[in-house]
This record gives sequence, structure tokens and C-alpha cells, in this order.
Amino acid sequence: MQSAVLFKTVSRHYGDVRAVDAVDLEVRAGEFFAMLGPSGSGKTTSLRLIAGFEQPTSGHIEIFGETAEGVPPYRRNVNTVFQDYALFPHMSVRDNVAYGLMIAGMGRKQRRSKAEEALELVRLPGYGDRATSALSGGQRQRVALARALVNEPKVLLLDEPLGALDLKLREQMQDELKGLQQSLGITFIFVTHDQGEALSMADRVAVFNEGRVQQVGTPEAIYQRPDTPFVADFVGSSNVLPADMVRELSGRAGTASLRPEAIRLNGGSGPEATVVGLSYMGGATKVRLAFRDMTLMALVASGGVVPQKGDTVTIDWAPEALHVMGQGT
Repeated sequence: MQSAVLFKTVSRHYGDVRAVDAVDLEVRAGEFFAMLGPSGSGKTTSLRLIAGFEQPTSGHIEIFGETAEGVPPYRRNVNTVFQDYALFPHMSVRDNVAYGLMIAGMGRKQRRSKAEEALELVRLPGYGDRATSALSGGQRQRVALARALVNEPKVLLLDEPLGALDLKLREQMQDELKGLQQSLGITFIFVTHDQGEALSMADRVAVFNEGRVQQVGTPEAIYQRPDTPFVADFVGSSNVLPADMVRELSGRAGTASLRPEAIRLNGGSGPEATVVGLSYMGGATKVRLAFRDMTLMALVASGGVVPQKGDTVTIDWAPEALHVMGQGT
């Protein structure tokens, strides 16, 4: 499969700060690719390197096989949707969408037509004459998306575009973005610190930390088979068991990830733990357990038997639920 974006040992340094540090990465043509990580992990800098807003300190970047370093943003076949949308308040919705076409020299009639088509695509037909100030947050997000798509880029870059939306609207837009990407067939690269967004939307996910890529894989692989304790802890919540405990409990070597939902309470003859806290979460109750010299998290699904604080319970799990990792950071 053709590469949409390729990083070969790419670094971006700001003095002594290694914002991106020797990253190798391939984004395939036509996939929905998420860059996931905490603030300062390098994901947004990587996106800006693809867009051309930053240049690498070292390394090589290709976009559909063409060298990207030194190429200005307006000559790259990519467009960016920003978290703050960056709409022009003095322009109508239609003129905002058509702005890039106007800069490119397209005639007024043609660019109006293409802007209306783009608004149809993002489910805002008939909104062309409105002022952007009269729109809701979700509508402004759609206008920004239409403006980015109207130029028909090969790669659409999305820099935490749903971060300003409330939870219900954010979930709705997640579904719409994924459906739009599938219908258009173009490459989407989505930057987020929200694990749920990345897992629910992306075909593959790259997990960043301290300027480096910790793991690249499908959402299922990232969640079920994390490569490092950082990935296990950051993507969802996981119990990271130290190597000596893993050896004692399973006879295997290395640190291990054990997801809370995999732990069964009072379901067998496993070791004992003490309930030290409960948190009701709607669809499940999170149970905090004191086990040896560490705290474990377990989940009891709605309708299950929830122990009380102070109870002693037995814990066990299926052998395959204990995923042994290397000694990563």
C-alpha cells in the first residue's frame, strides 16, 4: 500500500528540547491515522512538520513519495483543521469555505459552487449566507472542516478539532468524521490526547511520549497488547504488574499489563485482596483493591455483585488477560 506520509528518523529540536526525537513513522494512503499522547509528547509538532508549519532539525519527510522538507505549506497537498477553527468573523460561511479557492485564483461562480458542495458534504446546506458568529460550536467545526476539504487535499490534518465541544456533540462528530473519511477515501491524520477518540475512530494509532513513538498499531493491538508500561497506563487504564509479581503469579518473565475489566472478583480460588475504594461510573463500578504492596483497579459491570469497602475478595483472571511487556519506559 502506498505511503501517504513517511518519517525517516525525523527530529525537531528547540535548543535542548527534543520535541520530536528520531521518529520513524508511516501513514498509509486512505487510512484514518491517530497521533495520541499527552501534552508535550510530540504529536502536534509532528503534525506541524507534515503541514509545513515547522521544518525538521534532521531526518526526512515524504508526502506521497515527494520530499517535504523545505516545501512551504501552500505547496503541499495537505490542509489543516485547527482546534480553534480559525474562521474569519467578517466573512460569511460561504466565503470562509471558499477562501482558499479565492487565493488560488478560482472564479467567483465556480468557487461559490464548490463551497456549497463542501457545505452539503458536512451537513450544512443553506448555511452559506450566515455569519460565523451566529453558529454553534459544532456548526463552526463543520465550516472549518468544509474549508479544509474544498481544496480536495490528499491528506487532511486535524489538530484536536473536537476539543472545544461538549461530550455529546463530540461523540456525534466522531461518528461523522469517521463516516466522512470512509466516504471520501482520503487520508486523515488526527491529533488527540483523548484515548477514547483515538480508539473509536482510527484505523491505526501512534502513541507518543517525550518526543518518541512508543507504539503503532490497530486500536485493538494498542489496548490489548501494549508494548510498554507507558502505553498500557496511558491508553485506557491498566494495572501494570512488576516483573517479580508476574513471575510469582504466572511463571513468566517481564512486566505485564492487566486491564481492570479482566479481573474477576470472588470467581475462583485466586489470591486475596482488600477493597479500599469504590467509584460508581454508570455502566460499571470501579473497585480499588489493595493487593500485596500495590493498588489494583477492577471493574464490576452494571448488574454485577459489587463488594463493600473493607471486604476481602479473591481475584483471578484468564491467563491470556495478563499481557507481558518489555521493560519500556
